[in-house]
Amino acid sequence: MDERDWDLWGPLVLCLMLGILLSVNAPPSQSLAVFTSVVVIISLGSLVVTVQAKLLGGRVSFFQGLCVLGYCVAPLNIAALVSTFVHLIYVRAPIAIAAWAWCVWASVNFLDGTKIEQQRILLAVYPLLLFYFTLAWMIIVQ
Repeated sequence: MDERDWDLWGPLVLCLMLGILLSVNAPPSQSLAVFTSVVVIISLGSLVVTVQAKLLGGRVSFFQGLCVLGYCVAPLNIAALVSTFVHLIYVRAPIAIAAWAWCVWASVNFLDGTKIEQQRILLAVYPLLLFYFTLAWMIIVQ
């Protein structure tokens, strides 16, 4: 992947779509707060994970990391779309957990390509687990 091989429009659309999907089922007094929190969590989470990957010696540009981590939110959008129409927790929870696992798997594959040393890769994976789990939890409890 080239240093200038990134775009931020796709991740922005995915971020906004997840915020909209989660705020649709929220109570009217909380829908703006839900939307804002999703956008902030995705923005700050991607920022923290990208900076951490760079500090751990990963060979990735800042915007390239934001781009890939933003695209990895796509499975959570699918889970949020399903949970918008299906209100049974027994259906929403497994779908959200599967989407979370898919996001983590895609992100770990990206981090593996940044040439972070094997001893340090777990330090980079843990924030990814928390970042995507926070979003998956919001889908489960919506």
